Amino acid sequence: MSPHTPLLPTAAPDGFDPGSLWDRLSGLQPPPDLWLVIATAVLALVAVGPYALWRLSRNAITIAHEGGHGLVAVVTGRRLDGIRLHSDTSGLTVSRGKPTGLGMILTAAAGYTAPSLLGLGGAWLLSAHRITLLLWAATALLLALLVMVRNAYGVLTVVLTGGAFVLVSWLTTPQVQAAFAYAAVWFLLLGGVRPVFELQGRRRRGGAPDSDADQLSRLTHVPPALWLLLFHAVALCSLIGGGRWLLGL
Repeated sequence: MSPHTPLLPTAAPDGFDPGSLWDRLSGLQPPPDLWLVIATAVLALVAVGPYALWRLSRNAITIAHEGGHGLVAVVTGRRLDGIRLHSDTSGLTVSRGKPTGLGMILTAAAGYTAPSLLGLGGAWLLSAHRITLLLWAATALLLALLVMVRNAYGVLTVVLTGGAFVLVSWLTTPQVQAAFAYAAVWFLLLGGVRPVFELQGRRRRGGAPDSDADQLSRLTHVPPALWLLLFHAVALCSLIGGGRWLLGL
């Protein structure tokens, strides 16, 4: 290099400066227009409604379901051996520890309640105008889940889902980020309702003898129908409360 050639500045690229990252993460973002909030709700409803679309989109609910089992297992002191996500949208979380007791009960109850509660938490963040924080928190949770996934299909689905959050949070405009965040939260809130009705239908037909509700019944001696009622209550209350937050009511 010639001694007279000017040196380029060595500052970190935009978005990679630690101070700038913290400002983005902790800052507030302007709320989207009401029409966008309603449009994302309709989009999420479409993804949850028709079976052909639900057959694909339900994979994201399975990620939240099994992630809920895994997170609560770790929090309650159980040893998480691994998580598997299957192409038929089923999943399996294996943990070790005492086979009875509060930790096991909470772990078993976390699956069907996790999507709705995650949606409720996301709605609270969006109502506080924390769109960037929501996107990054979701990415962090998916990264933590990825470490525990033990099959190729599960790795693929988590990587694709997490990749979508990363790309949107880094490469798109604030309005696109808001649309994506609201659509994701609406989907969790709406998508958390349907699996409980599906489980109820399978049990009515004599299927799913080892469902979460049945496992909880064996652990607590409470009828499975009451656990299903709890799942319904959490899903519907989360949808109502989260929907009010998202709509600014």
